[in-house]
Amino acid sequence: MGHKGFRQGEATQVSDKRVLLIVGGGIAAYKALELTRLLRKAGVAVRPVLTRAGAEFVTPLSLGGLAGDKVYQDLFDLTDEAEMGHIQLSRSADLVAVVPATADLIAKAANGLAGDLASTILLATDKPVLMAPAMNVRMWQHPAVQRNVAQLKADGLQMVGPDEGSMACGEFGPGRLAEPEVIFAAIMTALAGPAARPLAGKRALVTAGPTFEPIDPVRGITNRSSGRQGFAIAEALAGLGAEVTLVAGPVFLPTPPGVTRIDVETARQMLAASQAALPADVGVFVAAVADWRVDEAFGTKLKKEKGGPPALTFVENPDILAAVSATGPARPRLVVGFAAETNDVEAHARAKLSRKGCDWIIANDVTEPGVMGGDENSVLLVTRQGTERWDRAPKDEVARAIALRIAEALA
Repeated sequence: MGHKGFRQGEATQVSDKRVLLIVGGGIAAYKALELTRLLRKAGVAVRPVLTRAGAEFVTPLSLGGLAGDKVYQDLFDLTDEAEMGHIQLSRSADLVAVVPATADLIAKAANGLAGDLASTILLATDKPVLMAPAMNVRMWQHPAVQRNVAQLKADGLQMVGPDEGSMACGEFGPGRLAEPEVIFAAIMTALAGPAARPLAGKRALVTAGPTFEPIDPVRGITNRSSGRQGFAIAEALAGLGAEVTLVAGPVFLPTPPGVTRIDVETARQMLAASQAALPADVGVFVAAVADWRVDEAFGTKLKKEKGGPPALTFVENPDILAAVSATGPARPRLVVGFAAETNDVEAHARAKLSRKGCDWIIANDVTEPGVMGGDENSVLLVTRQGTERWDRAPKDEVARAIALRIAEALA
């Protein structure tokens, strides 16, 4: 598994591809150097275009050295016009990437302006364009920028980011350039073409992480779950083109790129959020939902008493997997449940498949070292047709295999 869902084995499919990389002016321009390195490592040719403002942050020498190609900067360089021409340059690549895409470059592209080499390329190109915006949070949220972004999306340009986080200006919020690995994955997916996005146009619902059922304001019932496998599946489905809604219990994980995240705490909240996300083509229920909750949570912290622990009355939580499997016309075409078991894994999984009314159960033995909360997993895929045993692998590779199998089932 490569960066953010892109498999290294796919690199051979794009090794003859070329990216025209426009580097805009902003402190985040330094990330374009790492992006260039990742693309070259994957066998993709990079032809750099450095704006005048971009050259204030990175040098032509560093950018050209990593790209292994000349850096183009001036629209009116007569030598280049004779040898290459800005029209030919704009069409010489399979993809045009703008990293970082500043408010100025976005505005020029949205309004068809062509006053320098970068904006002229964007107006003249007949190839797909991918932009990774980066700017101050107030600039990003300005109505003019949002109008321009909406126009570019309507024109068919792909956007990656921006992320939310702290910025060089000292402010915090949306506007931070997406990480190079995320932009790299988006570029590689775009270069691979429609075959790399078999779930385009499909909607997916994924639940992940534990639920937390309060006993009092400071105590509760939960399950051990890091959420990593569910988040990896959401990311893998999005990487294949699906529109993904991720309903997440309380975990400390970043939202996968291209995924809509809904944070919940209790099983009842998770059920409500899942039902609100329907209809969907596929539902993948990875979350470790607490089976029980106390009948009525205490409003104040319980104190130790001499008479011993308090008596708690438990009631059963809603069964999210069974409820969605029985939703009638709104039921996803494919419903996938997960089973974390400690013994008799296949037998328990097959019983759960029948009991819940879902289509697949993906089961694993959580007594294996490094599975619970770790980076690897080994699973069984249990269907009505039989059982498949998958070798132990990193969770992102397991997620990718699950997403590809889902794509095959929905084809």
